[in-house]
Amino acid sequence: MEVGCGAPIHITHRATAPAARLRPLAMLAAAAAAARRGVGVALGGARRAASGDASDGLRLPGRPTLPFASSLTFVGGRGNTTPVPVPIPVFRTLTEAGAEVDGVTLNDDLDQASALAVHASLARLQTMDALFHECQRQGRFSFYMTSAGGWGERGERARARARHTRPPTPPSLPSPGEEATSVASAAALDPGDAIFAQYREAGALLHRGFPVAAFAHNCYGTALDPGLGRQMPIHYGSKALHYHTVSSPLATQLPHAVGHAYATAAAAARTGAPPTISVAYFGDGAASEGDAHAAFNFAAVLRSPVIFLCRDNGWAISTPSSQQYAGDGVAGRGPAYGMPSARVDGGDARAVFAATAAARRLALETRGPVLLEAVSHRAGHHSTSDDASRYRGPSLGGPADPATRFGAWLTAKGWWCADREAALRRAAREETLAALAEAEAAPRASVASMFDDVYDSLPPSLIAQRAVAVAAARARPDRLPPGVAPE
Repeated sequence: MEVGCGAPIHITHRATAPAARLRPLAMLAAAAAAARRGVGVALGGARRAASGDASDGLRLPGRPTLPFASSLTFVGGRGNTTPVPVPIPVFRTLTEAGAEVDGVTLNDDLDQASALAVHASLARLQTMDALFHECQRQGRFSFYMTSAGGWGERGERARARARHTRPPTPPSLPSPGEEATSVASAAALDPGDAIFAQYREAGALLHRGFPVAAFAHNCYGTALDPGLGRQMPIHYGSKALHYHTVSSPLATQLPHAVGHAYATAAAAARTGAPPTISVAYFGDGAASEGDAHAAFNFAAVLRSPVIFLCRDNGWAISTPSSQQYAGDGVAGRGPAYGMPSARVDGGDARAVFAATAAARRLALETRGPVLLEAVSHRAGHHSTSDDASRYRGPSLGGPADPATRFGAWLTAKGWWCADREAALRRAAREETLAALAEAEAAPRASVASMFDDVYDSLPPSLIAQRAVAVAAARARPDRLPPGVAPE
């Protein structure tokens, strides 16, 4: 896809399903496009922040205003005598409107090619979230959680107008929120760095090259899913892309990331291999788990080169941050554990990239952990199983869309324009529709396959159980889910 201004962006996709299967999905896309116009994702016109233009700082539920800083400073850690301010300020480089903040100092910035790649990933992620969530609402798969933040009230009303219906409860079209944190941080990592995600980091995996069709195969639970449909939707993983499979229980990935970083660093020192780090993503709710505290302490004591990257959106499902901790958020814990820590505006892709690049360099130089808190906005529900209006009120609005904000900066630099934005959105929608059609037409894993991949050779007891299960499936095929064969 090449349009008008700046360097080209290419999106490729492959549709393997018959065209007839695309018709209901195309109707779904039309409603999503109408909602997108409602939430102002197209270039220009960032939404007004809930607290004005947010020029004085960022606010999370029940917490004092977090002041902005125009330079990135890490506090805490071995030998670091920098005084720890309370609260730790929020590093940002772009205003809500996408203008550069005066006086910003950057050691790491995005070049044109990297910046355009980040913007493309943001647009593709927003489109994937919109259409995948609509598929879940239509019953095409069982569960979904957006990494673009939630469901916008304005988007839902636009969707209702498109369908001539009243808005259902809970609202069900995404408006943007946390996508810059996952995409921009991934852009600052080395491709060999291991990612231990929670469940809102699909953007990091997408930016690394995971196809949209592979996301769809996971959500549909097809035989082409790397996990053969054994995991619930949104539990992605990719060995080739060093993205460890998502696990449902909160914070279990944090000790795993510490151990992986420790072992990898030891192996690199022994063999002379290029050093890499591990990155553990988690939310503010996961930071209240015991595994988080154990991981922080082990990493600092054992000197594991790991970045702990917290998406602090102020809500652990329905629990506000004011009921989770009394101290200075998540970043405030770092100095007590002996970890360098910083806080960054999670909606500012440029700032997230710079902070992650600096944190990675620091982790390698000190061979130790670094804690980053990305203050974000969850623009709606926790997942498709949640109704945020019950505890947040009817309005779920917040700061400007990260993609619009970043796109305004790209435009000011002469790297982007409205025509290219429109073409990118069209291409992303076509890519996502093709992926959904492919997954919808794909076969499901067989009943017999659920006995595979645990033992190298099946023990006699499981061989007998498999025979019984296959025989039962053959005898009652009407009880099998659509597309599932006995063997």
